[in-house]
Amino acid sequence: MLLLGDVVATSGAVAETRGRLDKIGRLADLLSRLTPDEIEIAVAFLSGATRQGRIGIGYAAIAAASATPPAAEPALALQDVDDAFAAIARLSGRGSASERARVLKELVARATRDEQDFIRRLIAGELRQGALEGVLVEAVARAADIPAARVRRAAMMAGDLGPVAREALTRGDAALDAFSVQVMQPVQSMLAESERSVDAALAAIGDASIEYKIDGARIQVHKADEEVRLFSRTLRDVTHAAPEVVSLVRAMPARSLILDGEVIALQPDGRPHPFQTTMTRFGRRSDNERLRAELPLTPFFFDVLHVDGTPLIDEPHERRLDTLRGIAGAATVPHVVRPTAAQARVFAGEALARGHEGVMAKALDAPYAAGRRGAAWLKIKPARTLDLVVIGVEWGHGRRRSWLSNLHLGARDPKTNSFVMLGKTFKGMTDEMLAWQTEKLLSLEIGRDADTVYVRPELVVEIAFNEIQRSPVYPGGLALRFARVKRYRTDKTAADADTIQTVRALAGVT
Repeated sequence: MLLLGDVVATSGAVAETRGRLDKIGRLADLLSRLTPDEIEIAVAFLSGATRQGRIGIGYAAIAAASATPPAAEPALALQDVDDAFAAIARLSGRGSASERARVLKELVARATRDEQDFIRRLIAGELRQGALEGVLVEAVARAADIPAARVRRAAMMAGDLGPVAREALTRGDAALDAFSVQVMQPVQSMLAESERSVDAALAAIGDASIEYKIDGARIQVHKADEEVRLFSRTLRDVTHAAPEVVSLVRAMPARSLILDGEVIALQPDGRPHPFQTTMTRFGRRSDNERLRAELPLTPFFFDVLHVDGTPLIDEPHERRLDTLRGIAGAATVPHVVRPTAAQARVFAGEALARGHEGVMAKALDAPYAAGRRGAAWLKIKPARTLDLVVIGVEWGHGRRRSWLSNLHLGARDPKTNSFVMLGKTFKGMTDEMLAWQTEKLLSLEIGRDADTVYVRPELVVEIAFNEIQRSPVYPGGLALRFARVKRYRTDKTAADADTIQTVRALAGVT
């Protein structure tokens, strides 16, 4: 039986350790001591999450529990903590808030001071311990004596490292064969890096296809005979939101199928509606028949991962694209294959003229790298934007005094599992956006001082800017000049945000 104190001690040691191999070694040692039922719990905690996700505990309840006197010695079992979180997550209805607070207080009373701090930060989403997924993957591989590439691929297919770690540590390498591309089991999406122009993208990739970059909602569509299900970028089931896409895919000439694409609301002239308009189809009113009639969705598919029992994920993009055209037909995203630089520039101009935000360049010889962001896919947009995470916000002044207005913007740092602040902005916000973000950010609150509300780093915002300049004010040494809000990316998680390494590359800083 492992104690929470063992995880807390390892977490603290990993956070203070600079060397990657030392981090992996400490984590592998802990993983090797776990019972089968403890593995998924420990992996979640070391990743800064609970197995149950958000469990309905607000800032006030966390603050109240933090005042509970600590236990003198570690005695709280890892399983006990997970059981308490599960009990809290199950509570609902009248009186559930006070009951959640009671269960949390009882749990915290059994914890030492260090364990209390760990529990508080775990629930609040502010746990920063350096146990990045890549490091944890390698630790699982070392503890199980399995190649890291095998564990990494299985985690991508499963969409979660926890169950992969359990199989690897209890049943060995052969058990990972079960984690493959399977219909009705969503896989992590392949992601793209940014490039400044189509010429630069073609120079970097070589043989490529160029396609419209659709500014819609990412969907992964699974078909098994008559059953069709749609999953979002975060692997959430959103089938109910787009019945027209279900009907279209159900009629496609394949018995089983996995497609990757974007879905978007188009205006009568074929130009796209703003992103936020498309996203209303995935909100609280997604089952509203009148809204569906007024705002039909059109899918644009750009990849196929599986057809009639045959996985295509390791096939080159050119073959997948040929297969996709034969299945999706007119629903295939507009594209050109092996264009010259001049042809690519003309195509990109057409995409912009039709209201799309740019183009994608994709290497024709590249496999589908599920869950990874790499140079095989490059996005080219004329507007300079970054997807950043809100890490804090200040109350407004004057007519904005009742709203949270001035956003603190952070870029993701995969090396430290933290967010590097790049500046603040209160520009580009409508009154409707100010009201929405005030309600949303207060729900993410983890603390405050006289001027600032600090929030869980979950909300992704797309920021337009003029340039990136050196700045001694912020820890990363960089700041965005004339930053302004373009939109909130409610379809993305903090893990999808741009990294500080991307920002440094755009700034020409090594």
